[in-house]
Amino acid sequence: SPIDLKLSGEYGAELQILFWGVLEKACDLKGLTRDRFRGSVHLHSDIPVGAGLGASAALCVAMSRWFAALDVIAASEVSEFARTLENLFHGESSGVDIAVAVSGQPLRFLRGEKPESLKSLVWRPELYVSYSGQRGVTLECVNQVKALIAKNPEEGHRLDAQMQESVHMAEKALLMSEPEGRAVLRKSLSLAGDCFEKWGLAEGAIQNHMSRLRESGALAVKPTGSGRGGYVLSLWPAGFQPPGELQKILIPCFSMANPGQI
Repeated sequence: SPIDLKLSGEYGAELQILFWGVLEKACDLKGLTRDRFRGSVHLHSDIPVGAGLGASAALCVAMSRWFAALDVIAASEVSEFARTLENLFHGESSGVDIAVAVSGQPLRFLRGEKPESLKSLVWRPELYVSYSGQRGVTLECVNQVKALIAKNPEEGHRLDAQMQESVHMAEKALLMSEPEGRAVLRKSLSLAGDCFEKWGLAEGAIQNHMSRLRESGALAVKPTGSGRGGYVLSLWPAGFQPPGELQKILIPCFSMANPGQI
């Protein structure tokens, strides 16, 4: 291949096959062949694939920005081009992970509308992510939810409404002051977590991991991605600092210095 691919980072090697697949898709979209691209490409990744942290979105955004730098696409096309590339992984990408990867900040995301930055965060919730020890496959999870909706439309729509309510509550909570905001955020995450359980996407390793976090004092927990594995988002009491063994598994979501910085 004319491209010399160099991979680094804890999970860089996982991008070996994915890179070529995404590049092939990108070339097909623009009517190009891989032979057009020459030189050295260096990818560094500390994000595990299939773990609910947006690794596929990060790769697709990186590929799209590369194409923009080469003037294959316009800079204004990066987000939509990346979303189309991510269809490779999810069947039909919602675009939410793409939007966050492009902006690098908390967003209010509604499909079909321009994402809005949440710049008015007035408190820093003790939110952490931790790995359940098992990978999940987004497309399989999406198909499982679709099958549930097809089998029981009333329950499917009820869970959709519940998840939508949890999202609205989370946004309100982040724009409120403590301690009211913490109580609302706890309710929001609990509603979301309940949806994953009803969908059948919170079983096995991820269920065990969430139970461990609750037993350790977490106020609420939910999967970060599609479920069936991956990372878990957990909310903890005010002033919480991970003790002992939890220090090794809990990763803070917010910068200590800036409440609005991820």
